[in-house]
Amino acid sequence: MLAEDEIAFSQSEDPADTVRFMLPSDAISIRDGLLGLFALDLMAPLTPESLGAAQIVLAEALNNVVEHAYAQYAGKIEIWVTRRESYLFIRIMDEGLAMPGGDLPTGKLAWAHDLQEGGFGWSLIRNLSHDVTYARDGKRNLLSLCISVDFKA
Repeated sequence: MLAEDEIAFSQSEDPADTVRFMLPSDAISIRDGLLGLFALDLMAPLTPESLGAAQIVLAEALNNVVEHAYAQYAGKIEIWVTRRESYLFIRIMDEGLAMPGGDLPTGKLAWAHDLQEGGFGWSLIRNLSHDVTYARDGKRNLLSLCISVDFKA
């Protein structure tokens, strides 16, 4: 089954400022889910720069869930995106493995020769967003963050 067959978006109606969707924890579903999200009217008023920042942050965060939280088994990822004033508020929930030590990575860049494959994700997330928080609630991980956005003229 194609990943897109498993992705359903639900958008609030009044106001139409929030979208919720669930994704299977695989790279194809993440790609398809992000393509679907950024095609919604909710994202249409954002500038290309704001869309780019949101795409990077969401792709990095969701790929981390796939690669680390669900490294040992497959699961679902629940995503809420709310656009209010000049912000995108994002909540990502999963039932995968907890963050090591129960805390977010610092996101500090290492020297180039010390970097493993990847290594830039949390630095990008922290540089392009703010109010980044993580909590473990029972068997669920909850990542919340905020991205400042601008609107097309």
